[in-house]
Amino acid sequence: MPRQVRFFKVHVRIGINSGEVVAGIIGRKRFIYDLWGDTVNIASRMESHGIVDEIQISASTYEEVKDLYDCEPRGEIELKGRGKMEVYLVRGRRITERGEQAARPSVTANDGT
Repeated sequence: MPRQVRFFKVHVRIGINSGEVVAGIIGRKRFIYDLWGDTVNIASRMESHGIVDEIQISASTYEEVKDLYDCEPRGEIELKGRGKMEVYLVRGRRITERGEQAARPSVTANDGT
């Protein structure tokens, strides 16, 4: 008898913010790596206030990726504890005039290394 395959459609919201964070390891026997800070909290709010099946980014992230990705302004949204923030929806990779994907810049650490 053939095995029946079931497919489930999964819907997600993705929220991204850019900035400084504090990272550390928690625990003595079972270690957990975690991130803290305002940047993390805003990213969480980007997700929770986002639209299903969309990638929502903050203005700081938009400034970092605007030459690589096509983004659409969503306008301002009210975020708990933050007030109004300008947000954008990512629409896809930016294509150059020659029909190529925009080149990714090299990544360097912000600590001068």
